[in-house]
Amino acid sequence: MKKNHRTKNFNLLKAVLKHEVFPAVGCTEPIAVAYAASIAGKVLKREITEIQIKVDPGIYKNGFAVMVPNTDGEHGNLIAGVLGALIRKPELKMEILKSVNQDILKRAKELIRMEKAHIICDRTRKRFYIEVSIKAGKESSMSVIEGSHTNLICLEHNNKKLPMAAHTSGKAHEDLKPLLRKLTIADLIDLAQNMDREDYKYIKQGVAMNLRIAKAGQKLKKVGHYVSELVTKGYLVNDVISTCEVLTTSAADARMAGLNYPVMSSGGSGNQGIVAILVPYAVGKRYDIADKTIVQSIALSHLVNSYIKCFTGELSPLCGCAIAAGVGAAAAIVYQQAGKDIPKMTLAVNNLISDLGGMLCDGAKAGCALKVGSSTNSAIRSAYMALNNHGITHAEGFVGNTAEETIWNLSAISKQGMSLVDNTMLGIMMDKLSNKAVSSGDRTRRIKAPPA
Repeated sequence: MKKNHRTKNFNLLKAVLKHEVFPAVGCTEPIAVAYAASIAGKVLKREITEIQIKVDPGIYKNGFAVMVPNTDGEHGNLIAGVLGALIRKPELKMEILKSVNQDILKRAKELIRMEKAHIICDRTRKRFYIEVSIKAGKESSMSVIEGSHTNLICLEHNNKKLPMAAHTSGKAHEDLKPLLRKLTIADLIDLAQNMDREDYKYIKQGVAMNLRIAKAGQKLKKVGHYVSELVTKGYLVNDVISTCEVLTTSAADARMAGLNYPVMSSGGSGNQGIVAILVPYAVGKRYDIADKTIVQSIALSHLVNSYIKCFTGELSPLCGCAIAAGVGAAAAIVYQQAGKDIPKMTLAVNNLISDLGGMLCDGAKAGCALKVGSSTNSAIRSAYMALNNHGITHAEGFVGNTAEETIWNLSAISKQGMSLVDNTMLGIMMDKLSNKAVSSGDRTRRIKAPPA
């Protein structure tokens, strides 16, 4: 019997598109901090005098080194949060930093310089968590986002709880991941094939949005520029793989450089949105696939990306561009040329995870464009091999009998086998930040844990 993924008031594809696929200006973790701070800031009547931000280790890591849009090159969660609190426009959600102006930026920098704004990495938090506490003279406010980038769970003014209806994601978001976890790749294909006109239009908007930022990124002399030069100088062949790599790395370059362009995210990540959308789009166009099929394949790419993150977590020690968005893109390419061929789809998933399954996430920064390039290359190669019935099977390594089993195995490695990775990585980052790192020649270099 065919499964029904709709209820009277709930459609799983729509829920994914609403809560996991949204426009964002800048890296989504600092922007989520800015959004949380803006919610807390808006309930205050007086001028802000002090801000404290508390985040989980994953958000702390991801926002550590990334440039924040419209800040003249400033980095990190703290400046983003202070800006959001001063902007006080939570209705802009993940595009809030497009409202930064020079006056707001100056005030934010002054609060940080006067040590009136602080950020704390709370190592007791094991999932996505942002808490912003603000003082404005005798007034105070607090907001808490947990579980995902826009899921407000608490709002207070002067220690009294306030209604959250205007900001909360609601029951639909709470239902999303438990339902998604129960599905299979075959179920996800059914969802993609049964999208309505509204979903179709929204996905196409994401394509246009990400193509625009890719074009802007091609003007930067960064990773995309050098991939393009490798083609020009004959080191790389001018083919679909190199064309896609230029496109996706240029988009990531622009985003990580803080250019003021929105990107359509996937699984709550802008870089994952770049891979999940632009790779199947560019491959589909190259091989004259029908527009409807391309859009369905991108819907599948989003669904697979979100499905994997149900198991690995919102912010895994592993690179989401590789092991979530890359898998989604590979599955999308197979769908374009073979339809609902589960054996081929399984090979594509296994191929990519076998290739990039160990790629670490060390936070958002310019180097993410290199990982986006690797994910792009592997997605196309993995799909091509699968379309020709070649791939890694359960006889090898941690690969399972099915695509779903491989994803579950990868999740176990991420959550159990790599449980100390983020803490170790954060220790290295904090060591650099405190300027206490010893010379690189000292092999007994001490790794500090981040402060609680």
